[in-house]
Amino acid sequence: MKTLLEIQERYNLELDRIVKEVKVSKSKSVLLQLPDGMKQYATLILDYLEEKTGAQFKIYLGSCFGACDLPDSDADLVVQFGHAPWR
Repeated sequence: MKTLLEIQERYNLELDRIVKEVKVSKSKSVLLQLPDGMKQYATLILDYLEEKTGAQFKIYLGSCFGACDLPDSDADLVVQFGHAPWR
């Protein structure tokens, strides 16, 4: 199993940016939406973010067909990860 540091070397997760946004928005619940190829790392990412923010994170396990595929959620904040950079 890979470590979070190894995952961050491959993907630009911007975890510090997420931590800042959760704190600034005072979100208590956050939904993480990851593409299928990154779901294997979901619990590592979730554990890190919960530790840094104190918020409750949930992982969306449904299919994801891009940034426009926003799941219905009662979360205060939704964080979407993707494989490709925005241009």
